[in-house]
Amino acid sequence: MSVRALVDARPDVDDLVCRAVQGDQDARRDLFESIHGMVVRYCRSRAAPASMTSISADDIAQEACIAVLTALPSYRQQGKPFIGFVYGIARHKLADAYRSAARSRSTPVAEVPDRPTDEMGPEQRALAGFAAVLAGELLTQLSEGQQEIIRLRVIVGLSVEETADTLSMSPGAVRVGQHRALTKLRGLLASRKRLDGIKA
Repeated sequence: MSVRALVDARPDVDDLVCRAVQGDQDARRDLFESIHGMVVRYCRSRAAPASMTSISADDIAQEACIAVLTALPSYRQQGKPFIGFVYGIARHKLADAYRSAARSRSTPVAEVPDRPTDEMGPEQRALAGFAAVLAGELLTQLSEGQQEIIRLRVIVGLSVEETADTLSMSPGAVRVGQHRALTKLRGLLASRKRLDGIKA
């Protein structure tokens, strides 16, 4: 199923928000499920693994979703999409986590499991980590606006219109920004491959 189809398959968020604001517990649960995946993807795309020593991107996403539900009673629609409200809270939670990580001097260590696990082994984790670091490095070479467009369009899976509303841009500007960002990323990746080939 395509990202667009997945987005279209989500429950009507506006209806869920309206019911959740009125105290409907089923709507609150459905709303949480509707936004959670998008928030996780967004937080994972923004979190720098090396700096997140005490809290993971998934934990930040969980906190952001809980904060959204906590803020629902005072939420008022003001002509902007609800996803922009969610996105703003997620950005604040990420900023809080970065500040907290910068102050923390601890280095948590995972417990040794009692039995074998189905999780990725060291080689798979290393390869996945390398790909994530490379993607993060390339992304930082885009402008802040282009980074946000790529995160919301490609990683979170928002439509052009949802992204435009969230970033207070026109849909045309989002399309142009996305095209330019992807073109630049392709060029940077090609240059990186050529450079790696020369080094080898």
